[in-house]
Amino acid sequence: MTKIQYISQGNSVEEQLHNIRKVLDSGCTWVQLRYKNAPQTEVFFLASLVKRITDSYNCKLIINDNLQVAKLVDADGIHLGLSDMPIHEARAIFGPDKIYGGTANSLEDVLQRHNERCDYIGLGPYRFTTTKEKLSPILGLEGYRQILAQLKALQISIPIYAIGGIQLEDIAGILDTGVYGVALSGLITHHPDQKQLFNQLQQLCNPYI
Repeated sequence: MTKIQYISQGNSVEEQLHNIRKVLDSGCTWVQLRYKNAPQTEVFFLASLVKRITDSYNCKLIINDNLQVAKLVDADGIHLGLSDMPIHEARAIFGPDKIYGGTANSLEDVLQRHNERCDYIGLGPYRFTTTKEKLSPILGLEGYRQILAQLKALQISIPIYAIGGIQLEDIAGILDTGVYGVALSGLITHHPDQKQLFNQLQQLCNPYI
């Protein structure tokens, strides 16, 4: 599983496609399609186009929240929030061989996601972010440290991705807490040289490769 996830941005189908194509050209291998507050037909149209593109780049496509669309386009997986459909229900509909990601904000959430047999957890937010409308309490570096230490004490191992307003200079410190990887949106979308950024990200996240 890649240590760098890109969460898509864009207020229209065109913006989303533009941003996703750019990150794929820059070396991205994992895209979570996040397209909120749009008609279902539009989300499906976008997802079907993105699936064709990600397939051509051998990139994993995860759909945020929308299980119906994920199933229709045969995405690689689904990412569900705490107030979305339960993971076991999604698995019964979508199938056992797909990737299931879940949002968490606290140790209790992480334990719930572990019990639900999520494949990975998006734990955050690290700091304030404008990407989410309803923001959970900020974790910060100390929040990650505490949660990861408690998981280690419980001998629980599951890939955890830090998420929420993360900047390049934050990543080394975040990885030191024991998280598996980072989920990034604005940092990648708005970076003037994405190829250079992905090279830096790979060096930070995979220093021994």
